[in-house]
Amino acid sequence: MLNLDMLLSEVSSVGISGHIRPDGDCIGSCLGMYLFIQKYYPSVETDIYLEEIPEKYRFLKGSDKIISAGSRDKKYDLFICLDCGDPGRLGANAVFTDTAEKTACIDHHITNNAFAMYNQIVPEASSTSELVADLIGTDRIDYDMAQALYLGMVHDTGVFQYSCTSSHTMALAGALMDKGIPFSRIVADTFFTKTFAQQKAFGRAAGKAQLVMNGSVILSSITMKDRRDCGAAVSDLDGISAQLRDTEGVHLSIFIYELAPEDFKVSMRSDDTVDVSVIASCFGGGGHKKAAGCDVAGTESEVFEKLLEQVKAQTDGES
Repeated sequence: MLNLDMLLSEVSSVGISGHIRPDGDCIGSCLGMYLFIQKYYPSVETDIYLEEIPEKYRFLKGSDKIISAGSRDKKYDLFICLDCGDPGRLGANAVFTDTAEKTACIDHHITNNAFAMYNQIVPEASSTSELVADLIGTDRIDYDMAQALYLGMVHDTGVFQYSCTSSHTMALAGALMDKGIPFSRIVADTFFTKTFAQQKAFGRAAGKAQLVMNGSVILSSITMKDRRDCGAAVSDLDGISAQLRDTEGVHLSIFIYELAPEDFKVSMRSDDTVDVSVIASCFGGGGHKKAAGCDVAGTESEVFEKLLEQVKAQTDGES
């Protein structure tokens, strides 16, 4: 197991970052780590880099310290990558993997190839936030760290309903709840509550959905025009793929949204029928067996055609 204390005792500066378009687990694990270093290694200069985070996460302590813009010419003794399967997923912050004296990666994506000098890669873990909590130790986690790490676990387990949830996950969640955090409010405010723009975006995606492969696969998309019409940001599209997957008889959902003309982000959710991490890897992405993503170029129809070819390669199904 990666020894955080050994690494931190040998450095005077640390940079922290996670993947582009950060989700709840990425934000929670990064802030949990940042707050831990701030509290137990106050002499270590620590910076946290993430793309702009949604407003609903800004109640977390340390969120106001996140650096989203500006130069990336600072050199750190240690750079910690969290919830990120490869350097390319760090976006502009990937430069730190080249300039830092030491690098560490903490992640639970099965497609992670252990690219850092020090790695803690556990695909069986529910979330990177769970791994960070284990590395810190519950006895050293305070209220603010607990909020961040609990939020991260909630989001990557779908409020503890996904198969990545283990008895250890539940025990750890209980230990974080015992820190006095408003656990029910965290779930309600950051997972279940949707803005009007989010509701409109899901309505648009649901209205465009189609069933293929004898009703076992559901497809849907959101274009740049759709987002403008709904007043939705990219972050407002989180969770749509999982909602589509809940359709009766569906084993796999493929949701794509346009980032730029003919450039689509792909989000896939599956049961045991299809390993979506394999599909994502074909296009330079990654993730887990039941949840993965990638970027694919082409028109909507071309992107769906490319993805379904990979689905059929695993299932021998017919549309």
